[in-house]
Amino acid sequence: MEEKTFTVSEINTYIKKKLNMDPNLKNILIKGELSNYKDSYSGHSYFTLKDEDSQIDGVMFKGMKDKFLKFKPEDGMKVIIKGKIEVYHKTGRYQLYATKITEDGIGNLHIAFEQLKKKLAKEGLFDDAHKKEIPKYPKRIGVVTARTGAAIRDIITTIKKRYPICEILVFPTLVQGDQAPPQIVRQIRYAQNFDLDSLIVGRGGGSIEDLWSFNEEEVARAIYECEIPVISAVGHETDFTISDFVADKRAATPTAAAGIAVPELSKLKHDVNQLNRRLTKNMKDALTANRTKLDSISQKNIFKNPESIYEIKGMSLDNLVNRLTFSSQNIIRENKTKLFKLENSHILRNPKQITEKKRDACLKNINKLEVLNPLLTLKRGYSIAKSGDKVISSAKDVKTGDEVDIEFDDGIVNTKVI
Repeated sequence: MEEKTFTVSEINTYIKKKLNMDPNLKNILIKGELSNYKDSYSGHSYFTLKDEDSQIDGVMFKGMKDKFLKFKPEDGMKVIIKGKIEVYHKTGRYQLYATKITEDGIGNLHIAFEQLKKKLAKEGLFDDAHKKEIPKYPKRIGVVTARTGAAIRDIITTIKKRYPICEILVFPTLVQGDQAPPQIVRQIRYAQNFDLDSLIVGRGGGSIEDLWSFNEEEVARAIYECEIPVISAVGHETDFTISDFVADKRAATPTAAAGIAVPELSKLKHDVNQLNRRLTKNMKDALTANRTKLDSISQKNIFKNPESIYEIKGMSLDNLVNRLTFSSQNIIRENKTKLFKLENSHILRNPKQITEKKRDACLKNINKLEVLNPLLTLKRGYSIAKSGDKVISSAKDVKTGDEVDIEFDDGIVNTKVI
């Protein structure tokens, strides 16, 4: 009996058919640890799922990822993978074809939320430095939410009750489902064409899946890039979404968002009335104080009898004139007396007598000087010894060998001391 020979392709095809016929491998859940996870250029993701004793290769195609994968798988994660086991015909290797991946013990939406939150926080999208102030007295407010439902009713009712002078523009959009995120983004961008003071973005309560549109990265970035101050109002007070972190202000509910967006007109009126009363009182007090001050000033004598100012000044002027007149007359009188004394003095009447006295005094002084004249001494037979220009008055002033000039009345003799 001749043995049948098979090609590799036939064997792989046979095994593939056998596995495809097993219903247990068509829709299976496998848990394990992710390893060697990587995204390819085509968008498909390849990985290894392992436990302590074994491992299996797996793949998740791009279409399945875009539809069902809400977080980024990482090596070391404990996951549960839903899919099927088939043989890859070209290599003959069987592998796991994943249709859904969740973390073992934690929902994949929670994982996606934490991963995106961490990513955007690192980029600075949650920083207070980027937060814009919500205008206190808006003229026009926009609302991006579902056309119908409790959220839009609560927002409109609250604004009309609190601040009816404010205009409300609604930009309707889907708020859940695959088509919601791009619509929300489109309406946020469109709203910036309407000169709005602030923009409320949100929806009513629901499960994490219902609120998920406001956890999408594209929505978060649209809010961050919005030029209008954005108030995030998603779900109930305990619900938190990525939109809450990136918005300029987070409101616990849509109703609370309306309260943040507008002031309470009745309170504003009360405050204005209070200010008006305070202003009126301050003005009255100021008028009373100034009137009292004016009355006090007007009672002063200077205002009752203004001529008294000039009378006092006139008296002062008269006093100064009298003092000046008296001083000038006194000076003239004293100078006249001096002049009279000079005119009648003996000196001016007998000037020749003065010169004769001066001449006699001068002659007396000349006679005195002649007595002291050393030349007269020489005429009487005396001489003067000099060493140079110095008169020798003592023998101690010369020594042997000095030359001495002896001056007589009729000449000088040069001598040398022996």
